[in-house]
Amino acid sequence: MDFIKSTGYSIYFKDNSYLELNNYLADNQINNIFILVDEHTRKYCLPRCKEKISDAIQMDIIQIDSGEINKNITTCIKVWKTLTELKADRKSILINLGGGMITDLGGFVASTFKRGIKFINIPTSLLSMVDASVGSKTGVDLDNLKNLIGLFSNPEMVLIDPLYLETLPDRELKSGVAEIIKYGLTFDPKLLEDVKQDKWKNINNLNDIIYKSVSIKNKVVIKDFKEVNLRKALNYGHTVGHAIESYFLEHNTLKSLLHGEAIAIGMVVEAYISHKLFGFPNLALVSLKNYVLKTYGKIRIDEEHYSPILDLMKHDKKNTNGVVKYILLKDVGDFIIDTTASNDLVIEGLTYYQSSI
Repeated sequence: MDFIKSTGYSIYFKDNSYLELNNYLADNQINNIFILVDEHTRKYCLPRCKEKISDAIQMDIIQIDSGEINKNITTCIKVWKTLTELKADRKSILINLGGGMITDLGGFVASTFKRGIKFINIPTSLLSMVDASVGSKTGVDLDNLKNLIGLFSNPEMVLIDPLYLETLPDRELKSGVAEIIKYGLTFDPKLLEDVKQDKWKNINNLNDIIYKSVSIKNKVVIKDFKEVNLRKALNYGHTVGHAIESYFLEHNTLKSLLHGEAIAIGMVVEAYISHKLFGFPNLALVSLKNYVLKTYGKIRIDEEHYSPILDLMKHDKKNTNGVVKYILLKDVGDFIIDTTASNDLVIEGLTYYQSSI
């Protein structure tokens, strides 16, 4: 599987990625190597990673607590202090071994420590392989507002090893599938059909689906690195989805949603809005809703939740002058950026998601 060249770094796949990593570490003057993990990736993924890295290389492990609730400045401060205690300098490198929370936060920590040290992403979840670890976005949440603090910063490389997915719970795997559905809806109808046929459940097919998804995102990022225009399309489903994710995260009485679970709901709601405003085909809308419900189950969102979810949408990064902006669809593979919709239409979409077909 060929490597993919991105914006100043490369994305490597399978065992060849570790060869590239070892060559990089041997060829560059690196004073200290740190690996950032959480309790899960330390147990299930770190042994394989260390096995693949040359024995001659000394590393320090930094562990943080898992979960979106810990993707914040408080955790960053802990990592910055640990790096300082371990005498990290500007010729150190941070290897982020984990899901999207680890790669987002780790990239941000590295990019800001001593005005920037190098970092490498080794994603271990499907979500981070196809989305979070690729594209040079780093950042953390502010309270429960998603990714409000961050910057664009290139890793030295990204290593994608699908064998890490063998350690992933089924719910986490499905969370990553939501981002692949997004790529299909916005850029690749064939990829969407492959997902709907559950081809991702076969590891050989999944390898190809990961590669195709990364290729789609990378082509978009190369054309629009700072998300001025085209790259906004990759936020389809996220305007509503991020608000739902944040709302469930901040309420102890509700079970927190994984990122992909919330985005899946957001895609259905925004597909409904697309149908009403731009004629997105009803057949495609119903098909999307059916697949989302089959894959993720129906998440109960009561009417009393609608207003606070709408309020949270006001903080979305795509907004301008306080106006909530959406990416909407005219058809599969045919999107429109920077559109608007009334709150009443968003509520209709949430109600449509909750309704029986």
